[in-house]
Amino acid sequence: MIKLILAPLRSIVRFPLLQLAIVIAVILWLQAADDRSIFGQIFNGLDKLVDATVQLFSAVFTVKSFTKSWLISGFMIAYLYLAGSLILYLVRLIIIAAVDFVGRSNLLYLRNAIARERGIGAYRAWVPLERIRPAHISQQEWEQTFAWPADNKPPYPPLGHRIMRGVLSYGAMILIAAFLLQFLTPFPILTWIFGWPAGKPS
Repeated sequence: MIKLILAPLRSIVRFPLLQLAIVIAVILWLQAADDRSIFGQIFNGLDKLVDATVQLFSAVFTVKSFTKSWLISGFMIAYLYLAGSLILYLVRLIIIAAVDFVGRSNLLYLRNAIARERGIGAYRAWVPLERIRPAHISQQEWEQTFAWPADNKPPYPPLGHRIMRGVLSYGAMILIAAFLLQFLTPFPILTWIFGWPAGKPS
């Protein structure tokens, strides 16, 4: 029932432009706060962090007034967006832990409702995997191989491995994009960053 009520609100909040507007509104609200208040101190800390980041970039390549203004705005929005995402992630973990506790202890007799809801979600997630199960493989063997192994370990790599794989993948894509911009467009990205020779290859 709670999910049904909150579903329209969640779809609206997930809209990127609305998130950007909320972040900008929070920045303006923090900026307008008194410097002696906690929110004013938060903005001062954010301002110092952004300034240090811009100084770091200015040490790598030339940053003029137009670029500096965009970097300041962009990093301030990015840092606040990351902080908000982290807060929402922690709130989500707390809510999940609270619901798990309610389900285990059967507080307010909600165990059956929680189990039914999660059972529906598990079934919906299982159906696409079950559609490709060969007829000669039993459901139990299929489940132990791909969904719920016998040793109760998840059938996907640990979090550290997934983070490292994501970092390497995104790093490779950024590097390829930088090479393409360097040699196929008028934007010498590698020249700005590493001082490489500009221009297209001969």
